[in-house]
Amino acid sequence: MKLLAFLRALFVIPYALLLTLLVSLATLFMTLVLNRDAASIQGLAAWWASSICRAAGVAVAVEWAEKLDPGRPYIFAANHQSQFDIFVLQGFLGVDFRWLAKKELFAVPVWGPAMRRAGYIPIDRSHGRKALKSLAEAAAKIGGGTSVIIFPEGTRSRDGRLHDFKAGAMVLALKAGVPIVPVAIRGTYEILPKGRLLMKPGPVQVRVGRPIETDAAMAKHDLARLAQAAVAELLQN
Repeated sequence: MKLLAFLRALFVIPYALLLTLLVSLATLFMTLVLNRDAASIQGLAAWWASSICRAAGVAVAVEWAEKLDPGRPYIFAANHQSQFDIFVLQGFLGVDFRWLAKKELFAVPVWGPAMRRAGYIPIDRSHGRKALKSLAEAAAKIGGGTSVIIFPEGTRSRDGRLHDFKAGAMVLALKAGVPIVPVAIRGTYEILPKGRLLMKPGPVQVRVGRPIETDAAMAKHDLARLAQAAVAELLQN
């Protein structure tokens, strides 16, 4: 069984790379040639991610505290245990959202233009006016009706535990004036912890909490603590 698991893990890497290339090309074709908009191709991204999860032997269960208003934008704030969190959320969350991604990724051939055509939002992580401008542009898109997912810890956990949410991540929610939805992910650390290349099969649970309303008068540090506490509670129950 260990040999089969090892061979499966080896297979998933080239499979994921090939599938990413094919889906990127399909995204470019559908948006540039067939004139499909970003919202209409999100099912393709969900299929891409769920296919990689199934190939890796990862079974995902999603639990919602309550139904969200489909006509309202949200910022989903999730803990970040693993790079595999991206596949899990993209493939199984079941809501229309876009990713925030550092602007350098949009320069990657094929993949970068496909991300842009899919409506993903570039963020300048440098300091100064360019960073503030990119943040304001992202907030405007979110406030205009685009839900996004953020990982407020800033990086993947090295030990699988929940770490402090960075207050800077909350600025986007305050600028956009939209609710934050806490999301707890369990199981991805065991599948692919930071520093490991090969994935392990296993179950993953995603728990989505109740929205936290925001307003401009809130302090970003208070909102960060509130969102982190909500995710911590979801992880414990």
